Amino acid sequence: MQRKIHGQMSESFLIAGILSISGGLQDAYTYMYRGKVFANAQTGNIVLLSQNLVDRNWQAVLRYFSPLLFFALGVAMAECIRMKYQKAQKIHWRQLILVTEIVLLFAVGFFPNEMDLLANAMVSFACAMQVQAFRKVNGYAFASTMCIGNLRSGMESLCAYGKTKDKKVLQKSGYYFGIILLFAIGAALGGHMIKYIGAKTIWISCLILLISFLCMFIKEEKEEHPEIMEEEQEIRDNLKNIRKEAKDVEHILEDDFRSQIEKK
Repeated sequence: MQRKIHGQMSESFLIAGILSISGGLQDAYTYMYRGKVFANAQTGNIVLLSQNLVDRNWQAVLRYFSPLLFFALGVAMAECIRMKYQKAQKIHWRQLILVTEIVLLFAVGFFPNEMDLLANAMVSFACAMQVQAFRKVNGYAFASTMCIGNLRSGMESLCAYGKTKDKKVLQKSGYYFGIILLFAIGAALGGHMIKYIGAKTIWISCLILLISFLCMFIKEEKEEHPEIMEEEQEIRDNLKNIRKEAKDVEHILEDDFRSQIEKK
């Protein structure tokens, strides 16, 4: 007999997929419209930063160092929000991350090309918050703003399926390749829309993130299998027995201590 339990939507494939579309769009936006800077792929920024540092092209060094710095600060900000609001009841702390992202990206849409340095910094900051806050899809580690880790995990799971024929492993592989596909769709959408609305293309990402924000008010239904329920009950019973034994030992030690004092 299976029963339904309610979980948080923030780790569902739906949210992961929506965020991946947004992540792909953000990367295409900063690279194609904001001076060939990566919002998410900081490895690329480090390569370009190093190249320009050797060439003493200081203006380009600043252009690539800025998103690196703000990406690091974005990770720190996401952790601060998590630690402060992790136990909030009315709204999930990851929703606060999305609200902050939306505000930052909406502001970027007003920036002219003369402000590309600040625009790239703000987009990288927002991307870092997203990648730090949303790191799992159905229990599996993933990234919504870059693909290398997802590609590695997807291929690893596919190879494991070839050996075990376990459908759950194949499903895991499907999650990763699905995320990569949606990231590519987001990048294509961003690159295409830049031709028509330029700087305001980032507002499409705001709309996508807003959808994610609203979806997170929905409680995800999951099936809880009997064997899992039995294992959890067994763990609870074992913990209960351990606590009881610990109390018994404590009482024995107290009695022994009292008896030794009385003898003295």
